[in-house]
Amino acid sequence: MFAILLINTYLCIFFMIMGLIPVQWEHRPTLSALGIQPTAPKKKKSLTSIIRIIAKLNKPVCQGGLRQRIEKELSIAHINITPEEFVLAKELCIILVLFVTYPAISPDMMMFWLFMSMGVGYVLPELLVRNKIKKVKATIVKELPDAIDLLGLCVNAGLDFMLSLKWVVEKSPPSVMIDELNVVLQEINVGKTRRDAIKDLAARYELPDLSTFSRTLIQADKMGTSVTEALNILSEDMRQARYRRGEQLALKAPMKMLVPLLMFIFPVVGILVAGPILLDFIENNPFEKM
Repeated sequence: MFAILLINTYLCIFFMIMGLIPVQWEHRPTLSALGIQPTAPKKKKSLTSIIRIIAKLNKPVCQGGLRQRIEKELSIAHINITPEEFVLAKELCIILVLFVTYPAISPDMMMFWLFMSMGVGYVLPELLVRNKIKKVKATIVKELPDAIDLLGLCVNAGLDFMLSLKWVVEKSPPSVMIDELNVVLQEINVGKTRRDAIKDLAARYELPDLSTFSRTLIQADKMGTSVTEALNILSEDMRQARYRRGEQLALKAPMKMLVPLLMFIFPVVGILVAGPILLDFIENNPFEKM
C-alpha cells in the first residue's frame, strides 16, 4: 500500500511539472489539410507507438547537454531509440525496482529503500548502455585491421580511395566496422569532405586505433603522399598492435584463473585429501589410548 502511495505521489508531481512547462508540439501539414484523402487503411496503435507517445512527455527533460550525451551514447551503442524513450526506460526501471524490493523492506528503512531504489533504477539502464558501448568499441578494434587490409588491397589494385571504400562496404559482410565505413561513405556522398568524415568517425568513438587511422589518412591527403603506402604501413602497425594485445590477454589469463582456482578447486582437493585422514583420526583417536 505504501509503495502504491509513493508511486502515485511521484506520478502526480511529475505530471504537475509537465503541466507547468510549456511544450510546443511540432505541427506538420497532413494530407487531409492539403485536400488529399489517404487511401491506405488506418492501422491500430501498437505497443511501440503507445510507448513513443508516452515518451514524448519526457521531451522537456531531455534538453541541452543531457540530450546530446544520451544521443551520442545511444548512437555508439547502436540502440535505435530516442532520448525520451531512454528516460522512460529509466522511470519504468525505477518503478520495477520499487515493486520488487518492497516486500523485503522494514518500516524503519523506508526512506533509505526509496532513495536506493530510485538510484538503482536510474543507473541500471546507464550501465547496460555503457556495457554495450564497451562491446562495440572492442569489436571495432578487432575488425579495424581487416578493414584496413581490404582498403589497402583495393588501392594496390588500382582503385582510388573512394572506390575502394565503396567496394569494401558493398562486398564485405555486415559488421560494426563496415557499418561505420558505410556512414563515412554516405556522409562524403552528401557533401561532407573526406577529412571531416574520417575525423568525425575518430571523434565519435575516441579510440586510439581509429585516431591513428584518421590521422594517417588526413596527413596523406594534406601532404599529397600515396595512400597505398600509408595504408600498407598502417595495416602492419595495426597487426602488430593486435598481436601485442593478444599477448597481454595471454599474460593476464593465469591471474584471472587464480581466483576460481583458490575459491573452488583448492577446497575440493583439500576435502578429498584431508577428509579421509580427518575421519580416520576422529574414529581412531590415538590420544585416547595415551
